[in-house]
Amino acid sequence: MKSSEVLGLLKRRFPNEPEYHQAVEEVVESIEDVYNEHPEFEKANLIERLVIPDKIHTFRVTWVDDKGNVQTNMGYRVQHNNAIGPYKGGIRFHASVSPSILKFLAFEQTFKNALTTLPMGGAKGGSDFSPRGKSDGEVMRFCQAFVEGLWKVIGPNTDVPAGDIGVGGREVGYMFGKYKKLAEEFTGTFTGKGREFGGSLIRPEATGYGNVYFLLEMLKTKNIDIKGKKCLVSGAGNVAQYTCEKLLELGAIPVTLSDSDGYIYDSDGITKEKLEFVMELKNLYRGRIREYAEEYGCKYVPGARPWCEKGDIALPSATQNEIDQADAETLVRNGVLAVSEGANMPSTPEAIAVFQRSKILYAPGKAANAGGVSVSGLEMTQNSERYSWSAEEVDEKLKWIMGNIHENCVKYGTESDGYINYVKGANIAGFMKVAKAMMSQGIL
Repeated sequence: MKSSEVLGLLKRRFPNEPEYHQAVEEVVESIEDVYNEHPEFEKANLIERLVIPDKIHTFRVTWVDDKGNVQTNMGYRVQHNNAIGPYKGGIRFHASVSPSILKFLAFEQTFKNALTTLPMGGAKGGSDFSPRGKSDGEVMRFCQAFVEGLWKVIGPNTDVPAGDIGVGGREVGYMFGKYKKLAEEFTGTFTGKGREFGGSLIRPEATGYGNVYFLLEMLKTKNIDIKGKKCLVSGAGNVAQYTCEKLLELGAIPVTLSDSDGYIYDSDGITKEKLEFVMELKNLYRGRIREYAEEYGCKYVPGARPWCEKGDIALPSATQNEIDQADAETLVRNGVLAVSEGANMPSTPEAIAVFQRSKILYAPGKAANAGGVSVSGLEMTQNSERYSWSAEEVDEKLKWIMGNIHENCVKYGTESDGYINYVKGANIAGFMKVAKAMMSQGIL
């Protein structure tokens, strides 16, 4: 297998899908040598079977807004690979949603889920609908219409969706309610549910907490203490909020947050009280991050991202490709020690190359942000048992999983000079698990 040939074939077969091509390129380049050590993989054409999704479901979503106007959006579910367990992955509601983005996310999810050690395949879904500016009634009607197009292809042992950008507890609740009515069953078909009807403690916090736990493991390899370190965090949603919460608990100092309009830089640090303001602003009032700057009199930069600010650690927690080569060069020049990704593929390939050439600690999202899907998997287990664990039990399991992921990245990613290539380590560890499962199950 030559990675360039695989990518060339993919681009010819699926043109105009840059995010999907980018995700596949990163993985196949990392695994090329290991793949070629197994001629049985090539004989079974494993690489082509692995990069192309099992199924893609596309459907129209028709709903009625508050003015009585009929609106139409597109709905998708990409079921990428179920070799090691039921399809598992989030649902994203955002204007940018497209088949390319969902295929890249489902592909990444397959390897991320394999890294967790839990039996979950990879999937992703969503719609070009944006909840921003919509009433609760409009969001409810859209979610119900979306599930009408989705419910027949999901289920507790088939495909278990969760939340993602634009899909929080409110949206999951509406979707679960409609699924329950259509399927006439009460099962753990969605994760990220409300605590009252099968949700897990620590699930909202899991992606942010898990990213910080992975960061701690990386810092240990260099004997670096996180206490007192200034942290650049992007985003202002669930992942960013709980990343900040865990950083504060450990004595670190988050100094930035952002949204699609711009970013804030608080040189005094985002304290616990200030973070509570952000949580209320974003979770209850759906406000904009500039209101933080208005409240606390700090710096606000419209239409920009926070990577030009000085800090010790960067935790991109917003969306894909938010750190480009110039941003990466600025971060390195400003002395950043580590980059740990809370979002999915937030760094471009050129940015990753800058980090790795500089030999700084760099963790890709498929490893560092696996905490969210890990606790989703734990929620599935609790639902199957008709039981719930304490927050302490779930948090301990999350710490163990993130530590195990780090251990596997070190195992497969340590290079001859001692530098840990976490991208290579994560890709090889995830690939080998999925590949061995596929080979064991025959040509399907």
